[in-house]
Amino acid sequence: MFRIGFGYDVHRLVKDRPLILGGVEIPHRLGLEGHSDADVLIHAVIDAIIGALGAGDIGHHFPDTDPAYSGISSLLLLKTAADLMRSKGFHLNNLDATVVAQEPKLAPHLKIMQENFAATLAAPMDRINLKATTSERLGFCGKQEGMEAFAVVSLIQVAP
Repeated sequence: MFRIGFGYDVHRLVKDRPLILGGVEIPHRLGLEGHSDADVLIHAVIDAIIGALGAGDIGHHFPDTDPAYSGISSLLLLKTAADLMRSKGFHLNNLDATVVAQEPKLAPHLKIMQENFAATLAAPMDRINLKATTSERLGFCGKQEGMEAFAVVSLIQVAP
């Protein structure tokens, strides 16, 4: 069995927060606001995995009203989503994700992010594709009010 999931997330940029993307702390004057570490990229990927499984959405599994998730690393949430995926008999076929951010330049950090996803999802590096783009100074991303991320995953059933 083959399944596809789509994920999307957005977070506001604020002062006095670290910028965490793909599990990597990136030097920047602004960080993402949220209940957890607000890793917009990982959140989009989690939502895509959960969607492919037909298991609701990230807010259902990791509600922002639960103090257990306050400040938590999104890599831990991704591990939980990966465990759910495996428990339902699936593994990652591939992941394709895009972060939209005017600043900072993310290209130098993409390989480390890719390694984080590959390790957490137990997938070969060549099955993980990450991209970063700007919105050409348009909209909330272009005005540096926030960042957004889109993700598509395909899953394959290991055993029926």
